[in-house]
Amino acid sequence: MVIACSACGQKNRVRAADVTSTARCGRCHTDLTPIRTPIDVDPATFDEIVRDSPLPVLVDFWAAWCGPCRMAAPHVARTAEAMAGRALVVKVDTEAHPDLAMRYQVTGIPNFVVIRGGRTVFQQAGLVDSSQMIRWLEQA
Repeated sequence: MVIACSACGQKNRVRAADVTSTARCGRCHTDLTPIRTPIDVDPATFDEIVRDSPLPVLVDFWAAWCGPCRMAAPHVARTAEAMAGRALVVKVDTEAHPDLAMRYQVTGIPNFVVIRGGRTVFQQAGLVDSSQMIRWLEQA
């Protein structure tokens, strides 16, 4: 996955397995801060994160045309901020990546999946707030 350095803006490739260790920027050598925003993923990045991340992962399956998905977006962002360093939050555009939606049997959106150690530990369709998402991740 790619993490932008907060000091110089350089984009740095960091393996999902290394998100909890102290990674340094390749340009300015500043420690990279924990990921505080949702990560838009393609299938390859998604697979790497759910397979290799030592942290629980909240997956937001969404689409641009979906009103409830747009309503959920600020809650997803708040969850990523609140759980920085303790969980990862990823977003899967179901229009761009229907294969991932099919893999997780997503029939309605927004749909949230919590994955830990490559295994699904929780899944729910429908709009929820950030406090509920945080509870799911803390229990994972």
